[in-house]
Amino acid sequence: MTMALYETDFYRWTQEQADLLRQGQFNRVDLDLANIAEEIESMGKSQRDAVESYLANIIMHLLKWRYQPERRGTRWELSIDNGRYQVSRKLRNNPSLKPHLSTMVNEEYRQARKNASWETGLPLVTFPDECPFTVDQITGDYWPD
Repeated sequence: MTMALYETDFYRWTQEQADLLRQGQFNRVDLDLANIAEEIESMGKSQRDAVESYLANIIMHLLKWRYQPERRGTRWELSIDNGRYQVSRKLRNNPSLKPHLSTMVNEEYRQARKNASWETGLPLVTFPDECPFTVDQITGDYWPD
């Protein structure tokens, strides 16, 4: 029943599993440990995915800011500022992600570069192969000239 419920009514499954855990019913047959573990891992991954997404968006806008200064505007500035706030908030709530920021930036740069090229209409070769911004610049108050 538990596995079927997990696949047919996820919300109900979460409520039943939470109740069993709160009651300390760890030996119950209907306590779905395998899926609970998978969901816990997924929750952690979603936090990392969110930080990566914000970083990619910040990097893309910083590239646009640097390489298309004539098009700078409030929307880009708000996007960068909001992304920085969201990264800061996620790191405050998930401090174990902080040591991974450099890796995340390196992983996300390629897509951010491609998106910046697409959005600006500038050739991909306009943008450096490697991220020109440090983690501190991306997450801090830095604005490219």
